[in-house]
Amino acid sequence: MGVKSLTSKTDIFFDLDHTLWDFEKNSALAFNDVIEELKLPFSTEAFLSHYVAINNEYWDKYSLNQVSKEELRIGRIRDTFAKLDYQSTTEEMLLLGDNYLKAMPNHNYLFDGAIEVLDYLQDKYKLHIITNGFNEVQGKKLERSGIAGYFKTVTNSEMAGVSKPNPEIFNYALDKAQVKVDQSVMIGDNFLADIEGALGVGMDAIYYSQSKEKVIPQIYHVQKLIELKDLL
Repeated sequence: MGVKSLTSKTDIFFDLDHTLWDFEKNSALAFNDVIEELKLPFSTEAFLSHYVAINNEYWDKYSLNQVSKEELRIGRIRDTFAKLDYQSTTEEMLLLGDNYLKAMPNHNYLFDGAIEVLDYLQDKYKLHIITNGFNEVQGKKLERSGIAGYFKTVTNSEMAGVSKPNPEIFNYALDKAQVKVDQSVMIGDNFLADIEGALGVGMDAIYYSQSKEKVIPQIYHVQKLIELKDLL
C-alpha cells in the first residue's frame, strides 16, 4: 500500500467536528432554530448558502492564528449579512452568534458508523480528542451526543493556547495522554489542520474524506468511518 503499518499503535486521536460529529447537519439545524427565534427576514437556506464557505475560510484563518476567536465569531456573521444585503448592528450579530453557539449542542447527529467504530476501537486503543473548537461548546457536544465516555483525554485549542496545525497543540495532547508520538495516530477530515499538523510532529495520520481522491498516496484515506475497522 506504500504506507506504514499501524499495528504498533496504542493511542488514537480523533478530530471532532466533521469527523465524528456531523457539523454541517447540526449547524444547519441550530441556525434554523435561531433564525426563526430572532425572526430574521431570510431563510436558513439563504443564510447557509453564503455562511458555510465564509465560516470555513474563517476557521482556516483561525487555525493559522490569522484571526482571533472574537474576530471569527463576529466576522463570519458580518460577512454573511453583507452577502445577503442585510443591514444589522454589531449587537444583533453577536446575539445571533451567541444564540447559535447555545443552540448548537442541542443537535447531535454523528456520522454513520461513529458509534460502531468507537465501540470497536475502545477495546484495542486509548482514544482521545484534539479539536480546534471552543471550550464551552465542544464538551457539550461530546456529552450530549453520548460519546464523551469513549475518550481518555480531550484537548482543545483554548487549553493549548494554539490551534491545529501548530505542533504545540499536538505535543500538549500527547503530554496529556502520556503517550509517545510513534505510538499514536491522528484521524481527521481537515488536511491542513489534522493531517499536515500530525505529520509535522511525526505522528501518523488517517485522512477521513468522503472524496474518492487521495491527496497523498502515502497516507491512509477512508471515505467512511466504518473502514477504520480494516486499518486498526
